Amino acid sequence: MKWNEARELFPNQLLLVSILDYHYEGDKKIVDEVAPIRAIKDTDANKEFFNAKEGTMVYHTGNKNFVIHIRKDPLMKVRRI
Repeated sequence: MKWNEARELFPNQLLLVSILDYHYEGDKKIVDEVAPIRAIKDTDANKEFFNAKEGTMVYHTGNKNFVIHIRKDPLMKVRRI
């Protein structure tokens, strides 16, 4: 389902989702389609966020757009020897 549909079904709450489709805009990953897994209580947000499996994420439906900022850390560059 589209992110705006998920926002309508789960208004103003944290949601664990599986990310189905996305695109890039510069250093941002814009999520277009998600499969909601379950709503998350505010008290469980940190635990759920850090335990999320690959391809899933906790995000708040109060956000109009689902944007993941891609960090390009210069200290993480691979050095060739």
